Amino acid sequence: MAQFKLFNYITIALGLVFWFCASAVASDLEREQRLIDEVEANLFSGELIMLNAQGADFAAVEMASETDSTRGAVILLHGRGFHADWPENIGPLRVGLSEAGWHTLSLQMPVLEKAAKYFDYLPILEEGVPRINAALAYLSSQEVSPVVLLAHSCSAHMAMAWMEEHADEGINAFIGIGIGATDYQQPMQRPFPFASLTVPILDLYGEYDYPAVHRMAPERLQLIKQAGNPASRQIVAPGADHYFTGTSDLLIEQVNAWLDDLSW
Repeated sequence: MAQFKLFNYITIALGLVFWFCASAVASDLEREQRLIDEVEANLFSGELIMLNAQGADFAAVEMASETDSTRGAVILLHGRGFHADWPENIGPLRVGLSEAGWHTLSLQMPVLEKAAKYFDYLPILEEGVPRINAALAYLSSQEVSPVVLLAHSCSAHMAMAWMEEHADEGINAFIGIGIGATDYQQPMQRPFPFASLTVPILDLYGEYDYPAVHRMAPERLQLIKQAGNPASRQIVAPGADHYFTGTSDLLIEQVNAWLDDLSW
């Protein structure tokens, strides 16, 4: 038991070392460009646009509401190592939301090499913050509101890094999908910031999601309840894994149903 505890302490200490060395690590821009090229070559719904975050351009997929009116905007942040139109989840979700009346803006988030894990991503979480700010500024210039921030998997960590700085400034709701996903023997290094939010929160995860997501669900729920918004929910999607593989229709249904219950 003592050896097990010592191993855990060492694991956490290493994670903190990775975190505090953030300035020495940057995302893989070449791989990001390859992912953008893949999006551009296969994009059927929406338009690939470029936004600017602190002097650096990055890509996003924009799609206007497919209905006669626009209910608001949803900013979508994809999972680890993926792109802004990933066909298993974020791609069909953004299209499904636009078909339901939402103006969607799916951001290309910073990536590392394919084999990179949670501890590898810790130093670059803050790279997502200016991209979220740029998306909010862009939607504000388009006079589209309310604005929902939606993040899946690793991008939920980036969204939470943004919340540490901005709380819920500029957004009207937050949707986290598969929140708290990490890797084996790589525990969470930063706390969930949900208690500081006033907007409605949807914590959605799959019945067969990663163990860390399930293990920390009670903690997330406690913080969401502490935040006190009566519209907040924690929902388990039946039959779904972390990526909603083969269940993207269920993902769209769950997200749309929760949004339908909100009133601004």
